[in-house]
Amino acid sequence: MNVTIPLQPAMFGPAEQVIAQSGAFTVTAWRTALGIEMLRVATARGHVEVLPLMGQMIWDAVFDGVRLTMESAFPEPRPATSIAETYGCLAYHSGLLANGCPGPDDDHPLHGEMPCKRMDAAHLEFTEEDGAPIVRIGGHVDHVLAFGPNYRARPSVSVGEGTIIGMGMAVENRSALPMELMYMAHVNFAFVENGVIHQPAPLAPDRTRVRTQVPAHVDPDDAYRAFLDELARDPATGRTLDRPSRWTPEQVIYVDAPGTDADGLTHAMLARPEGDGFAMSYATAEFGHMARWILFGADASVAAFALPSTCEPEGYLAEKAKGNIETLGPGETRNFMARFGYVTRDEAETLAARIAAIGGTEKDPKHA
Repeated sequence: MNVTIPLQPAMFGPAEQVIAQSGAFTVTAWRTALGIEMLRVATARGHVEVLPLMGQMIWDAVFDGVRLTMESAFPEPRPATSIAETYGCLAYHSGLLANGCPGPDDDHPLHGEMPCKRMDAAHLEFTEEDGAPIVRIGGHVDHVLAFGPNYRARPSVSVGEGTIIGMGMAVENRSALPMELMYMAHVNFAFVENGVIHQPAPLAPDRTRVRTQVPAHVDPDDAYRAFLDELARDPATGRTLDRPSRWTPEQVIYVDAPGTDADGLTHAMLARPEGDGFAMSYATAEFGHMARWILFGADASVAAFALPSTCEPEGYLAEKAKGNIETLGPGETRNFMARFGYVTRDEAETLAARIAAIGGTEKDPKHA
């Protein structure tokens, strides 16, 4: 089975309407009162909500009654040209010409131009992946500047009958000149009090580095600086999210050279006290960096425990100085895929053992 349905703005009305059904999948479309087109892909295990015409952002996801998404001041998406104007989603495409928090001499918006881009075309596809049925939302947007960059971005979101989401991106340089590329699959999981992070590298300062440069949007106090120093000396103190107030303001951590399995995939998990958890997997050949962003604040809380990226999120000029900006040749295309979602208690136990086997953290008592 392979059926593709073009998504037109006129298909999204003020009331929710089922626009497609097949097997386990029901797809509902609507336009919010603020004018944002939304799709919900529902299965027996839960649902995923996507903004198909606004950067193909994944707004929300719930599986087995567990919400995966960060808490924020945004109960629904808002019209925006930069992610800071609507920062409440589960996942978005960060980049592509610039990424991260802009430094004092940078001129790019927070996390670049891609997150809220209006798509040139979008579609809904019923197809198969590895022999299993999936629903895929796809499309493209062209970024063209006279005498400047010219690329086509093809984001996608794949939802199967289980609880793992596929977030894809293909970037094609359509210019006759080389193109700089900075891309992050920015997945913002919910903060889990007493959650335990399983990462594919030792919790030691040489492999788990804490960002010590305080960005402009953070107003540090003595307690914040003390915790930052503690994390830098002993990153293991940040493995368990047992004292939420310590994560106000945010902390950013980098996991270097994460271990991989026989397929070249790395894995990470945030185990919940209930024994289940949130999971992330990707190929390190596609994403050379893993970042972590944790915040527990009055207006937002998030545990982005494993952010796949081609660079660190310190802004264009800082990453340029580090040599972290990749280049696409004329006509070249780069493909990225991150898979993330919810794992049950049994799946979490298996994943914890897999992460430990590829050189990561030891299993915690919940998964001994």
